[in-house]
Amino acid sequence: MPLLLGPFVRCRFSATLLVLWLGFAVFTCTGSEHATATLPAAFSDLLPHFLVEPEDEFIVKNKPVTLTCRSTPATQIYFKCNGEWVHQDDHLIERTVDPATALPIMQVKIDITRQQVEKIFGLDEYWCQCVAWSTTGTQKSQKAYIRIAYLRKNFEEEPQGKEVALDQEVLLRCHPPEGVPQAEVEWQRNEDVINPASDPNFFITTDHNLVIKKARLADTGNYTCVAKNIVARRKSTSATVLVYVDGGWSEWSKWSACGADCSMWRSRECTQPSPGTGGKDCQGLDLQSLNCTSEQCPQTVSGAEDVALYVGIVAVALCLTLLLIVVVLVYRRKKEDLDADVADSSILTTGFQPMGIKPSKPENSHLLTIQPDLTTTTTSYQGTLRSRHDTTGKFSMTNGPLLDPLPNGSHTLHNGKLTSDPAEFVSRLSTQSYFKTLPRDVANTSYGTFNFLGGRLTIPNTGISLLIPPEAIPRGKIYEIYLTVQRKEDLRLPLAGCQTVLSPVVSCGPPGVVLSRPVILSMDHCSDACLDNWAVRLKKQNYEGTWEDVLLMGEELVSEPYYCQLEAETCRLFSEQLGTLALVGESLHMGAAKRLRLVLFSDAYCSTLEYNIRVYCMDDTQDVFKEVMQMERQLGGRLIDEPHVLLFKDSYHNLRLSIHDMPQAHWRSKLLAGYQEIPFYHIWNGSQRYLHCTFTLERLSLSTCELTCQLCVWQVEGEGQSFSLDFNIAKDTRAVDSEFLLMDSNATALAGPSAFQIPYLIRQKICSSLDAPCPNGADWRMLAQRLKLERHMSFFASKASPTSMILDLWEAQHFHSGNINQLATVMADIGKQEAMIFLVSDGEC
Repeated sequence: MPLLLGPFVRCRFSATLLVLWLGFAVFTCTGSEHATATLPAAFSDLLPHFLVEPEDEFIVKNKPVTLTCRSTPATQIYFKCNGEWVHQDDHLIERTVDPATALPIMQVKIDITRQQVEKIFGLDEYWCQCVAWSTTGTQKSQKAYIRIAYLRKNFEEEPQGKEVALDQEVLLRCHPPEGVPQAEVEWQRNEDVINPASDPNFFITTDHNLVIKKARLADTGNYTCVAKNIVARRKSTSATVLVYVDGGWSEWSKWSACGADCSMWRSRECTQPSPGTGGKDCQGLDLQSLNCTSEQCPQTVSGAEDVALYVGIVAVALCLTLLLIVVVLVYRRKKEDLDADVADSSILTTGFQPMGIKPSKPENSHLLTIQPDLTTTTTSYQGTLRSRHDTTGKFSMTNGPLLDPLPNGSHTLHNGKLTSDPAEFVSRLSTQSYFKTLPRDVANTSYGTFNFLGGRLTIPNTGISLLIPPEAIPRGKIYEIYLTVQRKEDLRLPLAGCQTVLSPVVSCGPPGVVLSRPVILSMDHCSDACLDNWAVRLKKQNYEGTWEDVLLMGEELVSEPYYCQLEAETCRLFSEQLGTLALVGESLHMGAAKRLRLVLFSDAYCSTLEYNIRVYCMDDTQDVFKEVMQMERQLGGRLIDEPHVLLFKDSYHNLRLSIHDMPQAHWRSKLLAGYQEIPFYHIWNGSQRYLHCTFTLERLSLSTCELTCQLCVWQVEGEGQSFSLDFNIAKDTRAVDSEFLLMDSNATALAGPSAFQIPYLIRQKICSSLDAPCPNGADWRMLAQRLKLERHMSFFASKASPTSMILDLWEAQHFHSGNINQLATVMADIGKQEAMIFLVSDGEC
């Protein structure tokens, strides 16, 4: 007797043999290769067709997806994924009968996990399809593609704030983050979703940009681009749109009656519309007068009243004139006092005087050496004006020395004093919002207080400095500015593909201060300085902590707030904005190379048989080297050879280190392999500041102190360096020499003229002499050519004073060398010797 189980039977391939009689068909589920169903003779000549085919799916996080396939009539159904059959145990089969046609229906399901898809990630897309059999033939379903869903955090383009006039069209751009599936975009104004269907003044383009057709006052607000898919939801930085109204004039009023002065008046008001939300006031007159004709003038009799009136008018005019004269005299006197306090010519020229020229007024000669009285200054400037370091060379011309240095001196403003405790400064600024990401490492932070005279901040032994040129800070403003180097592990930069960090991460601030002209940030980089090999980008961290590209080197626009000169080992960055900055390079081909500095250390004192040699492989920048030196000093290590530089190419090959040629009778290496290896990506991504390998050696006797060996470091199929070591491990037991860490002994903060090689007045004379175009080219253009800066001609030309930009860059490059003679020679070559002779006149001194 047949066993009836109803119209629905579920079975797995792993089940034991089970025979089910279902009226007309026999179904068999076994653990064998196939699960088959015997079709009735009436359906034996039919090909299977699919009622349900597998569809594309997305794996969200780690949740597997299920693919379903249903066919009739079918004796077998299996899934094939990426050309390979899915194991029979992974199929879940369901069998039913179509009540209308009595045809058997077979349904199969399989689960796909994230791990299965990731196995072939990057090689091909993961796909599956099912194959159905009948006694007549087979049929294949459509392919279903399974993808891992994601949505990156950073928008490729974020909306930017704008100020627009009433009724003007507004375009806010948005390019959402990369994602699978592609993100949908919506716009919000003040956190409320914008619906173009309900407000036709808004329009969202196919590429996700928002268009405000006619700006209304109500459209003022914060606009945010929101991207979302099945994985996540991301919000862009809000962009503030300010809709302003320019004022309009009303109609003129009627003319007034003719007055006693034989004139008539009419007026109008700025009320149609009134200016609003920062709009411009009305232009033109709001009151107009017109002389009357003689017939319209009222007839008056001249008498004592008229005489009194005229006398009064004359008296008022005289009083006003006298008052104006007094105000002008007081203003000029105060200005002279201010110049004597803060910008005295003996300071601005830093003690330089003309040679070979006698002043026409001998009684004024004492002004060349007089010490200015700065104790009565009324400004709020804080800081110290120090004279520059002594220079033995003279500022000479072809006909003899032109300028001689005066005796060294120091001039201090006594009305303000900087705190001498860096920790107190860091603690105080840590309460400010712009200081949240600034590290508390006072050893790598410098700060100072500056005014329009400018100055310089330096972090010793790091190659990092900030030049604040004269007039960069607006007159009347005083800024407290800091400069610090960030630890890369504390401040991770988002890197993708072949990108690598090429410079230290440097913060200067406070962000948002107003600058009248660019400052120059100098910092080391570790690229091979060949822009044909790299796409070098300047990245800046915004207020929300995300990084954005602000400059692509080689494609700078003179209108942008940043401009960069890449030298062999140093980057000079002109910046109109302060903030946290870093250079990131993306290699364009496998020839791109980073400079690695290889440094060897050992223990300063060894009392055991074991002896360690540490090999550091770090970016070739001074800040990392300084950090390693400080760390080794704490460990009691000592430098055992001069550092070597290795070019590490983007060839995906690892770095290998090995040690050879040790005297076998006295030493042996405890390294089991022939070499040690550092993976390519550990070096290239720059996330670890100082990778190192340790070679542990063993001497066979405590009396053995002489060590000779060859230590080799090389990139597989690339460049290599070798160290020939020959030293006595017991002779020099000193730790890292502290003097090695104090090579840069200059002050960390210099304010005013002491921060510059070129005296202030001489600088002004050079600028006024060279800024004006000269027909024979003897102007700032020739100065740029002589200083090998002609690549930046368009940048210099875009500034109000091209010469001052060139001199700023010269100051940033030559502060330590102090080679002012070179500049004098260049000026003589240009033919401006006549102008140089009269740089400092008697009146100015």
